[in-house]
Amino acid sequence: MSTLAVDIVSAENEIFTGQAQCVFATGVEGEFEIHPNHAPLLTLLVPGPVRVQISEQQTEVIFVTGGMLEAQPNMVTILADTVVRADDFNEAEAMKAKEQAERAIHDRSVDVSYAKARVELAKAMGMLRAIRTAQRTGRH
Repeated sequence: MSTLAVDIVSAENEIFTGQAQCVFATGVEGEFEIHPNHAPLLTLLVPGPVRVQISEQQTEVIFVTGGMLEAQPNMVTILADTVVRADDFNEAEAMKAKEQAERAIHDRSVDVSYAKARVELAKAMGMLRAIRTAQRTGRH
């Protein structure tokens, strides 16, 4: 079976480099998957999980806060704003961040930018999706 070379990096660190059967991500146009021999693609990513299917038994789930994905026929590169393994997240902290962002959006007395609160909410929701994806795939 052919594989893809996958690199997932941010300004702070390189979180994954290796071979994979496929990569699942969410871009501005929606969810997609990349398999070997994929057509070239360049897309913006939204906050959420990136699943790297290493083998039938092994999947790595990584949270990205956004960034770019470039796919070539046998290579995927993700340059993300922030990357963290879903295993490293605490679900209670993610829920707290989500609730704080929702309160900031709905509470007009708080001196917080609506746009900033929406960004924080998107990050928290993406973090929760990454945690739940990791739990479903047995990576927790």
